Amino acid sequence: MKFKYLFIALVMAQVSFAQEVRTLKLRPFEKTVLSDTLKESSGLTIIKGKLLSFNDSGNPAEVYELNPNNGSIGKTYRTNAVNIDWEAITNDGENIYVGDFGNNLGNRKDLTIYKIPFTPEAENLIYTSKINFFYPEQQDFSAKNRNNDFDAEAMIFLNGKIHLFTKEWKSKSVSHYIIDPTTEILQAAQKTESYQSDFVVTDATYYQGKLYLVGYTKGAKVYLLSCEETAPGLFFSGKIQKYFLGMTTRFGQIEGLTATEEGLYISGEQFKFKIINARQRLYFLPFKELN
Repeated sequence: MKFKYLFIALVMAQVSFAQEVRTLKLRPFEKTVLSDTLKESSGLTIIKGKLLSFNDSGNPAEVYELNPNNGSIGKTYRTNAVNIDWEAITNDGENIYVGDFGNNLGNRKDLTIYKIPFTPEAENLIYTSKINFFYPEQQDFSAKNRNNDFDAEAMIFLNGKIHLFTKEWKSKSVSHYIIDPTTEILQAAQKTESYQSDFVVTDATYYQGKLYLVGYTKGAKVYLLSCEETAPGLFFSGKIQKYFLGMTTRFGQIEGLTATEEGLYISGEQFKFKIINARQRLYFLPFKELN
């Protein structure tokens, strides 16, 4: 009987640990208000010393160099790509990858990622390949606005592969897919793992053995996950820490995330709802705050 109660206690302790949420208010870590050019900043990446961002659907197919100190636009890079619904950006050190895979309705069959060589001095950025993919698990392509599990806004480049993380409106989970960036042939994204995040994921970044994911709930609560890498490119079976960052009504709809040696840049696009008007902002969260 003692062993039975001990077993139950251990199980409950593990569940409690898994569900622990720390409060870490993001507002004190505000860096600046972003330029009005980036009202819909939907992703961040740092390449060759430049902090880059972009706007999502309905905006020009342009990438912007961002000054993190005052929020101004240092340079505008025009591209020859098409912005149906850009939602994520990452890089491999030489190229940026722009994800045109926003899929709120869950009915897109033209999901693609643009591979674009990046040179800071260039005026225009020309993509060299389109990486086309689909989710093999998806059978139903009827429009279900924000009620499907095949939307995505987050990806990283790691170990020669693109790692995509879904925005699952219906299940409030996140699934991890791997995509081969070396082929333009339509490919099935490979699902490797899933995690019950209880919020929709809007961006991802990787630094020194940890995956970081940000997102929000329909109730406007913003969360950050820190996931330890347990095997090369796998993150959801080890220690995962969840942080409550605050409300989108206070600091914008959080859509961008990228890492430096010292911490995380986080961007929020403008959030307007009735009398609420939270401006687009940039934050910097030091790693020491996550320990």
